[in-house]
Amino acid sequence: MTVARLEDARVPACLVEADLPPGGDGLVRADILLEGGRIADLVPPGATGQGDGPAIALDGGIVWSAPVDLHTHLDKGHIWPRRENPDGTFMGALRAVAADREAHWSAEDVAARFEFGLRCAEAHGTRAIRTHIDSQGDQAGISWPVFARLRDAWAGRIALQAVSLEAIDKFQGDAVVAVADTVADHGGILGAVTFPTPGVEALIDRVFALAEERGLSLDFHVDETGDPGSRTLGMIAETAIRRGFDRGIVVGHCCSMATLPDDEAAAILDRVAGAGITVVTLPMCNLYLQDRVPGRTPRWRGVTLVHEMAARGIPVAAASDNCRDPFYGYGDHDAVEVYREVTRIAHLDRPVGDWPALVTRTPARAMGLDWDGVLRPGAPADLVAFRARAWHELLSRPQADRRVLRAGHGIDTTLPDYRELDAVVGGP
Repeated sequence: MTVARLEDARVPACLVEADLPPGGDGLVRADILLEGGRIADLVPPGATGQGDGPAIALDGGIVWSAPVDLHTHLDKGHIWPRRENPDGTFMGALRAVAADREAHWSAEDVAARFEFGLRCAEAHGTRAIRTHIDSQGDQAGISWPVFARLRDAWAGRIALQAVSLEAIDKFQGDAVVAVADTVADHGGILGAVTFPTPGVEALIDRVFALAEERGLSLDFHVDETGDPGSRTLGMIAETAIRRGFDRGIVVGHCCSMATLPDDEAAAILDRVAGAGITVVTLPMCNLYLQDRVPGRTPRWRGVTLVHEMAARGIPVAAASDNCRDPFYGYGDHDAVEVYREVTRIAHLDRPVGDWPALVTRTPARAMGLDWDGVLRPGAPADLVAFRARAWHELLSRPQADRRVLRAGHGIDTTLPDYRELDAVVGGP
């Protein structure tokens, strides 16, 4: 059904550009008028009467712009049934994924799991995803063509971007030149996993040089550890400033920032702000892996310094990261779950303020999408409507009854059955 209007909606104030009376708890009330698959106007509830055409009466329910997932691993997704993490640790995850990749990651295997993840994300309402792709050795030649094929097949449903995933210490050899060329050939983004290693500053500089030579933007996994000696985030910022890099930089994780003394963390964040870097926090995966010691209760949450970053004007997003693989044994490519968990973990309420932008406006801008997720006249009617009327309702339940609109048309939100993957990864 194509919808003509959403009646009596509550919309996050940080996602609205319209003349509406202020509301409470970061929400404003509006009727959202739709025409030709786009938002025609946002007006106070009842201001235009009943109008013509099909309507959804929300009775004060919350409406979001369709979410954007800035950091995922669709090529790894859903391998848990055949390759669990034996101890739940970061090193356990690395070893398990390496073994599974070596044994199973054909083009057919990657495509089946990748597309299953896309179907989950679409049913939950996501309209764009940036995925990292393991690009070691022969795997680059397998997985990047799969990405390119699915990017084309899903155009108009979910916009896809991809980032190469390679450890920073591999950038000292010549093999990464071929990886960088593969990324460029497929319209991708150059990535690296940074951590303390001999010559790491020079290696980071080489990543920048490879990107500049090919006109690529950058996306790093950074300091995914509780070790306060891991401070490559500052090196990335310094390199970006020194080289005048302006093609866009995203960094994910940055967990060790939370272990630094306040003054030292502040100095690094000032450089990050100056470099124009966007930061992605991955609340569920980091909560799962960080500070995991057998028989010992974890002492910290693994989340980075999102409040301090936002206070400096650093763009901050939140994303799903891994789903049902050895790095995170759960997850369903659902931005609502991500927002719910990061709100609880990082205390992103009282006030709510601009935090809803974590999974909407900020990642959309980081990906350079045509629409930044702000509801304004002329914007696409790509929306998610909830029955929940307040944050305490929205974040207390999974919102399985949400409605997803694409160009003003309601889509099927039935999630794919895990049994569809049994022939690929095995059963429970």
